[in-house]
Amino acid sequence: MDNMAVLAGISLVVGFLGSLIGLGGAAILIPVLVLIGIPVKEAIASAMVVIIATSSGSAASYVKQRIANIKLAMFLEMFTVVGAIAGATITTIINPVFLYFFFAAFLMTSFLRFRKKNTHTAQPQDRVSRWLGLSGSYYDEAAKKQVDYQVTNAIFGGFGMMVAGLAAGMLGIGAGAFKVTVQENVLRLPSKVASTTSNFIIGMTALAGLSVYLATGLMNLTLMAPMAIGGTIGAIIGGRLLNRMNDRVLMWLFFAVVIYLIIQMIYKGVAAL
Repeated sequence: MDNMAVLAGISLVVGFLGSLIGLGGAAILIPVLVLIGIPVKEAIASAMVVIIATSSGSAASYVKQRIANIKLAMFLEMFTVVGAIAGATITTIINPVFLYFFFAAFLMTSFLRFRKKNTHTAQPQDRVSRWLGLSGSYYDEAAKKQVDYQVTNAIFGGFGMMVAGLAAGMLGIGAGAFKVTVQENVLRLPSKVASTTSNFIIGMTALAGLSVYLATGLMNLTLMAPMAIGGTIGAIIGGRLLNRMNDRVLMWLFFAVVIYLIIQMIYKGVAAL
């Protein structure tokens, strides 16, 4: 019971940090679990439940506000689910030492969020996107206007999301930064639509990977409940405090957390060689 309480407390802090810096809770939680002695494959498998819990909670709000594009999400999920199942299968059979380095490498893609911001401009639709009816609109409360958009390059975007699903299934993370990048720069979505649609997709992607880990016996059911509860509560608290914090403070907090996690995973990988 004491261990479960400690794990719930750790997950609460992780969920709080993850919501503040825009990095999925699992991306922080897995290195923490490895640090306290949980085998890396078991940590990856068990942390996926946190992704599902936090994604489900926040996605509901985005759907209610009609920002997330559900039709597009369903299309892209076909690709991410295939990628997640393949990625989770790879994790079950490869040497665990490689996962440390893969995890560190993919954490580096989180810095993509500091690229030049995408300025959404209307693009002509390709034939597939037009046939699928992939377009939408939402009301931007900050800009006080209705934003209409059309999706382009649906097939190329789908294959990009398959790569994101592969990484998510292999490493037990949401791969949100990569998914948002694909949606903004390939599918040409407005930033808010890309972010919210990605959040909607993350939960289904994690569920697909989770099914593989459950079938192979890597799931640690004892870890799952306290992690899901703590991570969700922490994410809710962080979400409420986010608008009160200075952007520069959040940026430096992001850099500090991600750099620490990268160093830790590389160190663990080298030590395991």
